[in-house]
Amino acid sequence: MKKTHLAILSVASISLIAMTGCASTGTSKTTDGALIGAAGGALIGQAIGRNTGSTLAGAAIGGLAGAAIGNNEEKKDRRYYRDERGYTYYIGSDGRRYYQ
Repeated sequence: MKKTHLAILSVASISLIAMTGCASTGTSKTTDGALIGAAGGALIGQAIGRNTGSTLAGAAIGGLAGAAIGNNEEKKDRRYYRDERGYTYYIGSDGRRYYQ
């Protein structure tokens, strides 16, 4: 029974990661990182603890870590500009200016 649950969780996680890669045109690196981190954390939590609590804790920790890494990667990709008043800003994915 435990092997069946682990196999189902593995297949679900792999398909989630595959779908995230295909649908990443509208999502940010933070979102992608959180999804991938949560899936990986759930797998590791299940492998270590072999219970639901460990799986949920692993998913939560993995999701937070993945979101933090994805957010850091987004910040690296930004181009910063200086306007005529000397303020620094970057252009968001929605086309708006975000000032620092």
